[in-house]
Amino acid sequence: MAWIRTLTRAEATGRLAKLYRAIAGSSEADDDQGQIDNILRVHSLRPRTLEGHLALYKAALHSAPTSLSKVETELVGAYVSALNGCRYCVEHHRAALARRLSGPEEAAALLDAALEGAPHPGLSARARAMLGYADKLTRSPQAMVEGDLRPLREQGLDDATILELNQVVAYFAYANRTVLGLGVDTLGEVLGLHPPDGGDSLEHR
Repeated sequence: MAWIRTLTRAEATGRLAKLYRAIAGSSEADDDQGQIDNILRVHSLRPRTLEGHLALYKAALHSAPTSLSKVETELVGAYVSALNGCRYCVEHHRAALARRLSGPEEAAALLDAALEGAPHPGLSARARAMLGYADKLTRSPQAMVEGDLRPLREQGLDDATILELNQVVAYFAYANRTVLGLGVDTLGEVLGLHPPDGGDSLEHR
């Protein structure tokens, strides 16, 4: 599951046990219910970093209201993860994308077209502008200039929406490196679960 030791729900106490229950949507009476993704479980030796990860994840990907559609958010996340070679995050967020579309085949075709620069009815000029920004910020962050925002503004993204996009890309830079640096895999997981948009719930379903 990972290259470092992680704590099971049976081993979790105090702060960690409370976080595990919030993620799994369980209680003390049914601690074997629900799922804790391995990318979150890998924080178990330092619950404070799990809290930080959850706060960033919820704010960047599952806040409400937001100017980015859920298809846009999941596509950008899977795209950035593919650029970073993070199979774990690609699999999870391609599965989440499939839940927003007609199924796995459409999600895979959309992501493949994005990565190959190929035409696809789901890739609007707006989507391509966002992917172009995500691509450069991921591959060459030190080369970013103010002019890189121009294509986004030409597609109607205001500054608040650009900030949302930036935070999605930045979150995946963090998540991908957490996974790749600690050898996290998808063993035993149901792919594509996530908390509800808005509110305080962390339950993955």
